[in-house]
Amino acid sequence: MMPEGHGTGDLPVRGANFIPFCGKYISHMAEDPQESGPVCISPEPEKTLYLAKWSSRFWAWLIDIILITLFLNIVHGILEPIWILPFYWDIPHWDPFALGFQTIFFFLYWTIMEGFRGQSIGKMVMNLKVVNRDGTKIHMGKAAIESLGKTFVPILVLDCLIGWIAMHETKLRVFNRISNTIVIKTDYKEPAGILYVKEKE
Repeated sequence: MMPEGHGTGDLPVRGANFIPFCGKYISHMAEDPQESGPVCISPEPEKTLYLAKWSSRFWAWLIDIILITLFLNIVHGILEPIWILPFYWDIPHWDPFALGFQTIFFFLYWTIMEGFRGQSIGKMVMNLKVVNRDGTKIHMGKAAIESLGKTFVPILVLDCLIGWIAMHETKLRVFNRISNTIVIKTDYKEPAGILYVKEKE
């Protein structure tokens, strides 16, 4: 005979009934005699994660593109006497080495920033963060896989189209699925025990 308890969960507590087919202790049986059997109650989630909207993720990506392009323009000015590095948007004058350099720079930027703290500058601005599916911090390996899909433009187009069309409700790109990561909405809150008072402008 199974023990009895109260409440819902995997451990027996007083007053609850163990239901073999759902494997849970529940606090009540079905009250309607016409119901076929007991009702299983799902446990409350330990924490809630809010998945980021596609539009927010796009603006974060665009902010990163603009900032890194501006930085590469500075590098362009420094290296011009030695190595002519075309502007990122100067497609007719691209050469394999210059394109490879800039692409690798973008890849390393996203991998290091998101692998280190889960946020690029664009994600900081938009209050977004890349995390594991359970909300924990990702490591560099996952950040590298997740960053591949947005570094190479042809791959990014396919990555996003498949995500929007085939996995629209999941709010995942293909490379999020491969790396087992998600992008969530986060808040820039005061540290514990601290209250910011904002003066009126």
